[in-house]
Amino acid sequence: MRPPIGKRCFISDAVEAEIVRIGRNIADRELRSLFEICFPNTLDTTVTYGELDGKPDTFVITGDIDAMWLRDSTAQVWPYVPFAREDGRLKAMLEGAIRRQTKCILVDPYANAFNYGRAKSQWQQDLTAMKPELHERKWEIDSLCYPIRLAYGYWKTTGDASPFDGRWRKAMEIVVKTFREQQRISDMGPYRFQRVSAVPYDTVPLGGYGNPARPCGMIHSAFRPSDDACVYPLLVPSNLFASTSLIQLGEIIATELNDNSFAGECLGLADEVGAAVRAFARSEHLHYGEIYAYEVDGFGNRLFMDDANMPSLLSLPYLGCCSATDPVYRNTRHFVLGRDNPYFFSGSAADGIGGPHVGLNMVWPLSIIMRALTSVEDEEILRCVRMLRSTHANTGFMHESFHKDDPETFTRPWFAWANTLFGELIVKLHNEKPHVLGAV
Repeated sequence: MRPPIGKRCFISDAVEAEIVRIGRNIADRELRSLFEICFPNTLDTTVTYGELDGKPDTFVITGDIDAMWLRDSTAQVWPYVPFAREDGRLKAMLEGAIRRQTKCILVDPYANAFNYGRAKSQWQQDLTAMKPELHERKWEIDSLCYPIRLAYGYWKTTGDASPFDGRWRKAMEIVVKTFREQQRISDMGPYRFQRVSAVPYDTVPLGGYGNPARPCGMIHSAFRPSDDACVYPLLVPSNLFASTSLIQLGEIIATELNDNSFAGECLGLADEVGAAVRAFARSEHLHYGEIYAYEVDGFGNRLFMDDANMPSLLSLPYLGCCSATDPVYRNTRHFVLGRDNPYFFSGSAADGIGGPHVGLNMVWPLSIIMRALTSVEDEEILRCVRMLRSTHANTGFMHESFHKDDPETFTRPWFAWANTLFGELIVKLHNEKPHVLGAV
């Protein structure tokens, strides 16, 4: 089901070699086929690679939406980062993604999704400061974290600091400035958003600034990674991701730019945010002991749930925010993967986490994949892989979501993030737990 070679958007020799290497070691035919189709899907179908001002430039669409999300573009190319050392063209493509994300942040740090050029978006009439380069302007903390994650991973893998030029430095200063603005210590900040919509989670209450929250050091987010509006604007997994990202940014700044002052600012803000999360976002649950809430407001109100989109509470170890064996994370994991999480759905086809975005009883493959990626138990991982193998509805691809009792009822047939993340899981299992793959 892959496009013919001549119609693939980008080809990496290293990735192709990995597909062959791992494929020959997967005994189950269906699982092998899924891996061979899904792992290269981002490269096959979503990457536009070229040069801009003599430097690599890479635009990555999400799949069936012809726009580049800062979050999705990082998540889509992330599984290819380990191969950048051995494939110069792939390395240049990843550098191009970093440079394109830098360009996007310089256009507007509050936007989540961008057009390839100056094009008219379907959301151009949103009540916010739209620009022709923007596809959508939903402020989500993780939109500024994911570019740091990609830059840090690329740098650690390749040792190449060439993307960290004056434009990147300026973009990172804007990232820190934006996080500071959205701590809302003294005022509401410059961002507001409203949309004329019958869907309540597509707009932000109270004049577009969101529900009230007490200034406490955490960063306000208008929207979740699902692009759904927050109930309480202090979104816990995104704040933990921001703290982790700021630590990584500080390391790059100190090591490559030799700017201890700016690095110290990054680390200081990371400490502020982390301390605020510990003070306001961890709470004793009725059944699970001390866990992380999903959203809080600083006044003592907490929303206990999890959403399939990442950063999620489930994904915290994957994003480097904590250890998979951390006691508070283990308690939280127990909560989010059970019936006390209102968005955990269990049916005859599969069980997993969904979210408000596509409605009740819809399980997201992202959550099943992430459950396996963060698990320390072989039986749990094996069960997740078997669920993924049996719920692709004979399409050969992961989807955005599917009904818990009927995998053929699914959303988004072309959702590259889920496809590539599934490939990342199989690579990880092949390298670290081949006995699990052999048991499928």
